[in-house]
Amino acid sequence: MNPLFDQRRYLIPFRGTLLPQVFTDTLVIGGGVAGLRAAIAAAQHGEVILLTKADLETSNTAWAQGGVAAPVGGAGDAAAPDLPSAESEIAAHVADTLRAGAGLCDADVVNAVVRAGPERLREALAWGLRVDRAADGRILLGREGGHGVPRILHALGDETGRELVRCLGQKVRATPGVRVFDRCFALDLLTPADAPGAPCMGAITHHPRYGLQMIWARATILATGGAGMLWRETSNPRVATADGVAMAYRAGARVADMAFMQFHPTTLYVAGAARSLISEAVRGEGAHLLDHSARRFMPDIHPMAELAPRDIVAGAIMRQIARDGSTHVFLDARRVERFAERFPSITAALADVGLDASRDLIPVHPAAHYMIGGVCADAAGRTSVPGLYAAGETSCSGLHGANRLASNSLLEGLVLGEAAGRACREMRAAPGSPGSTSNPWGVAPAPAPMQIISDIPLSDAGELDLTDVRASLRSVMWRNMGVERAGAKLQDVAVMFDFWARYTLDKIFDDPHGWETQNMLLAGALAVRSAIWRRESRGCHLRADCPAPSPEFQVHDAWRRHADAPETIAPASPAGAAA
Repeated sequence: MNPLFDQRRYLIPFRGTLLPQVFTDTLVIGGGVAGLRAAIAAAQHGEVILLTKADLETSNTAWAQGGVAAPVGGAGDAAAPDLPSAESEIAAHVADTLRAGAGLCDADVVNAVVRAGPERLREALAWGLRVDRAADGRILLGREGGHGVPRILHALGDETGRELVRCLGQKVRATPGVRVFDRCFALDLLTPADAPGAPCMGAITHHPRYGLQMIWARATILATGGAGMLWRETSNPRVATADGVAMAYRAGARVADMAFMQFHPTTLYVAGAARSLISEAVRGEGAHLLDHSARRFMPDIHPMAELAPRDIVAGAIMRQIARDGSTHVFLDARRVERFAERFPSITAALADVGLDASRDLIPVHPAAHYMIGGVCADAAGRTSVPGLYAAGETSCSGLHGANRLASNSLLEGLVLGEAAGRACREMRAAPGSPGSTSNPWGVAPAPAPMQIISDIPLSDAGELDLTDVRASLRSVMWRNMGVERAGAKLQDVAVMFDFWARYTLDKIFDDPHGWETQNMLLAGALAVRSAIWRRESRGCHLRADCPAPSPEFQVHDAWRRHADAPETIAPASPAGAAA
């Protein structure tokens, strides 16, 4: 990578003590399910600021049509939603998650998340989460790709994410000690020095009304969501620009498994229209994938056919598109009963382009959907930077391995968001006392402003149009770092990123558009570097020139600033667990 990717510590120049100062115990950056749940938990032991780049309705969570996977077969009635979870159901959910993860899941994390799922759902139901139920009040459970049995809870048909945000957002606003700073952009994490082991002490932020602010916090939780906007074809909202990964990397944190972007197999493909997600639950209800001859092709690919893990279905669709010389395949949902009632949001999106699922085939195409890699974090959200925690899609906990099992993401946010919010209480302890985090800098007994200075010289190099850089970056990533990759093309992409960096990362911008573009360049370069290094095919990383998995690469690849090679970390799951 161009040295510029590692040289820049902060995106903008500033003198910390000259800016407005804000103080809190815990700063949560991100307003999706992980951030909201983390804020609720952190408020039990101190004051919290929840910061969101836009509003709560534009997070990846709010866009999630699918449900929450949990081992809750035989879920209880409306009056007593006890959500039982027998050991056999837990074991089956764990096994499906490990199988989908292609040998890279951390078994301890998988087990902990699956076991905690029913309790987190019980809480959400008590807070008013509305889920789909049968006439007798029992919770309806659906089935999605990679799951051996129905275990997916849905809300309002295909609006589970929006309903979860509504419920948790309402709870956050009713929780004493939580302040919500919406439409506030986090530029960078604050550390007292640019050196390994320096703790995170908050963030420098920008608000369109209040300008730059220094937010000092004992603990900072990154829950900034995904990176779908790095690809031209994506199901993600415009805010998914990998800001959290870029901030953490600049602050010295390890980031891992960046080659693994999961591509959702079915997004609506109509020229000129947005790539609206067609939920996996549609296939779970019996919809079939057809080629241009109206032939069902997935039974020839995998025993689970349309309900195979997402990496398998997405790869099969792309190969079928290449064989047909077309731009899409078709999803036949005409046999799905009560489609409009079951999937109201999808029905509305189809109507906008003149389609009716009861009579029309739906043109679909894979799109970047979920970033499996991210900031290295343990089961409590701790990262390699003291005082910094990460949860949800911006983190890499080992839950998903090399390929996320459908609907495990909302489960992850609920469970690991709560765990991070609870664990960061340790940062309130004095250095050396029980419960404090051991690091060479110690932990301040209270957030205190420090004189952090960022000096960035003005660049005299030529300029590139940021809109052109973004468009080119996204197109190149889709064409060469999409569902299928190859080593020679990846090397060329790395050269392109170095070129863009030369004329973009050396600049100082004064608005979110510029800062996001710089974050996208850094995160994209990290993803390409990881994909070049991983000379195998595993999970959702498919290398045409290395078509088989290799035992040599059955490890997490963790990268830090100024390192030319990754630290490799063996997954906690025993060899062969996902076979």
